[in-house]
Amino acid sequence: MSGGAMLVALIVAIPIGVGLGHRGRGGVVALNVTNIGRAVPSFGVLVLFATIFGLRGWPGFGARPALVALVALAIPPIVTNSYVGVRDVDADVREAARGMGMTGWELLWRVELPLALPLVMAGIRTSAVQVVATATLAAETSWGGLGRFIVDGLAQRDDVQVFAGALLVAMLAVLTEVALASVQRRLTPRGRRAPDDAVAGSYPTSAPLPVPR
Repeated sequence: MSGGAMLVALIVAIPIGVGLGHRGRGGVVALNVTNIGRAVPSFGVLVLFATIFGLRGWPGFGARPALVALVALAIPPIVTNSYVGVRDVDADVREAARGMGMTGWELLWRVELPLALPLVMAGIRTSAVQVVATATLAAETSWGGLGRFIVDGLAQRDDVQVFAGALLVAMLAVLTEVALASVQRRLTPRGRRAPDDAVAGSYPTSAPLPVPR
């Protein structure tokens, strides 16, 4: 479920964010919309889509509304970081690429995307951890997964089952964070790596390059 939600979110969010960053128009509106999406509580999103599915006569419980809710939660950080990553490419670098005769597509694929990739990866990392954690709540909509251990344990007053489920979810979230942080570090040019980038915040940042003295 989490992997499927992330795959759909990547297919939808990266083209939107990269396209807006490359064109330089519409980004403010997109960021405002995505920031609103990030402010909505995760459980509220799950309940909202379960209700919408139920009102339209579709099954309001199960995997389908949970998947749609997880995709909706995963999209905002990826759109934001993709947009900011491409937008913040140095103007001098763009001008140099155009001076070499690159077309718009060549500029995007050969210059902007490689430079934006670390920040895009940071957005993917944030979304992945959020999706893994939120998928636990999807058990409330009768979907299985690791959250089922917690929900069933609470219903049966089985503290051991609740603890085991919570521990498994926490371990999965930590492993996801560590794995994607390692990928992000490898994608970041050596001169721009920070010592604490493995635990960096989820909001997009742009670190200046060190200036030799």
